[in-house]
Amino acid sequence: MADAHPSIGGIPLAFGGNVFGWTIDRDQSFVVLDALYEAGVRTIDSAEGYSAWVPGNKGGESETILGEWMESRGVRKDMLIGTKTGMGGPPGALKPENVAKALEGSLDRLRTDYVDLYYAHRDDLTTPLDEVVSAYDEAFRSGKARELGASNYTAGRLAEIVATAERMGAQPYTVMQPKYNLVWRQEFEGPLQDLCVAKGIAALPYYGLASGFLTGKYRKAADWEGISRALALSEFADNGGWDMLAVMDEISAETGAPLSRIALAWLTAQPAIAAPLASATTLEQLDDLVQAVSLELTPEQISRLDNAGRP
Repeated sequence: MADAHPSIGGIPLAFGGNVFGWTIDRDQSFVVLDALYEAGVRTIDSAEGYSAWVPGNKGGESETILGEWMESRGVRKDMLIGTKTGMGGPPGALKPENVAKALEGSLDRLRTDYVDLYYAHRDDLTTPLDEVVSAYDEAFRSGKARELGASNYTAGRLAEIVATAERMGAQPYTVMQPKYNLVWRQEFEGPLQDLCVAKGIAALPYYGLASGFLTGKYRKAADWEGISRALALSEFADNGGWDMLAVMDEISAETGAPLSRIALAWLTAQPAIAAPLASATTLEQLDDLVQAVSLELTPEQISRLDNAGRP
């Protein structure tokens, strides 16, 4: 995996940098990043759009904090940094001129002359695939992006763009970020996962902890009343979530591991998954993430989790 995917390097865990400038400020972000580095985590995921949804923000806050931290610590060469353009899938976002401009902006905020992994954040249905492929191929051949990835693509569209790159002799997407966890399997399992396995595309799933639902923090709908993630949590709960928590509680009793570790250990065991992508805002949460990669579930435990919550 490390040889095929230099931007990943055989990592057990990728850290989601969407929290920087959102749920944690610059100072706490530095605390978390220092702890990540000390724990040996080197792969950080960001995006130009993080965190434009926060009142007063305009996007780029996550990249800016990450860039300032890397520069202040002198650790850029040690890190594997991924970022994205096209959040929300606006028309024309992946046109060559827009991709080139976005990449330059990201490099400036990250205070570096290359990123290890550059994604299309969402599919752009308005730009011809030949143009999208050319845009990312140029990013790769210029040395400004060492590997290319796609996020939130359907199996059909990912297959189309991989075939287009092959036809053009261009660098293809070789990493995929799907929304995938124990209570949200329908988008990845099946044709998309099969395509990733067949083409050697490494998957780094986001929402690995289902917005915190799979940590066991929320045990009834009233627990998330009034919080910003209420809608997502309700969706996860209604998708077999309560049955899943019951099985996870059983496995937690058997292993002594908290639910968050169980959720990420299950992800790691799935076909095509290179590493789970997860975030933390405190050192305690971060310790759980780091420890999760050392938990190995038995085949019987994995089977119980596979079957939990299904009709």
